[in-house]
Amino acid sequence: MGAASVSEVMGFRVTEPDRMGVDPVVRETGGMIILAATPIGNLGDASVRLREALAEATVVASEDTRVTQRLLAGLGITNRPRLIALHEHNERAKAAELVELAREVDLLVLSDAGMPTVSDPGYPLVQAAVAAGVEVTAIPGPSAVITALAVAGLPTDRFSFEGFLPRKAGERARRLAELAGDRRTLVFFEGPSRLAVSLTALAEAFGADRPAAVCRELTKLHEEVRRGGLGELAEWAADGVRGEICIVVQGAAERQADAATALDRVLELAASGTRLKDAASLVAAETGLGKRDLYEAALASRTR
Repeated sequence: MGAASVSEVMGFRVTEPDRMGVDPVVRETGGMIILAATPIGNLGDASVRLREALAEATVVASEDTRVTQRLLAGLGITNRPRLIALHEHNERAKAAELVELAREVDLLVLSDAGMPTVSDPGYPLVQAAVAAGVEVTAIPGPSAVITALAVAGLPTDRFSFEGFLPRKAGERARRLAELAGDRRTLVFFEGPSRLAVSLTALAEAFGADRPAAVCRELTKLHEEVRRGGLGELAEWAADGVRGEICIVVQGAAERQADAATALDRVLELAASGTRLKDAASLVAAETGLGKRDLYEAALASRTR
């Protein structure tokens, strides 16, 4: 598909139709915020639109300006736009300033990999732009979430992206208790140093046999997709795993809960070290039974 060209006509910015006959886009002259997806590992995935945007940009807000400089060099782009750091530590403070800048010129927004705002900086900026009436658009492209979901071999009709799990054990257990009964496929990000811990926690919360996939180094030279039950994957990860990682977990199966079996599960979790209240919450989420009923039943069984 041919690239669209841009020209000024009577004070309006016009994107001319490309060779595929796409209708032109007309808007008033001025700026906008452009969220641009960048490659997640393979420079060949950089779209024509991304290359053009980088070649024409005057101002770029990026998660790490050094990564952006490497991207420009890797794509052979000689343009040297003004680079502004926009990361998790300054994005709220910078949002108002960047929105005002985007009233005058196009502001290209990049994360290190994938789409800005998706577990990456950008959301506060978009939120501020919408409130201020500044236009926001996107150049779609690579996404680790969608790529992992596609190759995992698990249901894709309904899914939820959950980002990174909490580092603290208690917070992580509570989050997983909330998700244990979710019937959607779940996608998580994780770092290599915490993969084994997270898979073990997932196996404890969802059951060791719950089908899952660990997708490592997607689109890169050493791409690997490891599939199996959560318990099996946790054992595999215990030896250490490198690279950027997505975990994809099949949703909970629909089932009718048996109260006695559910109580046994609560007691089993409590015996393994889970707080009784957390165990009751987890099993309630898994089964649909009342959390308070399970907790009180577990307390009563302990006093017999």
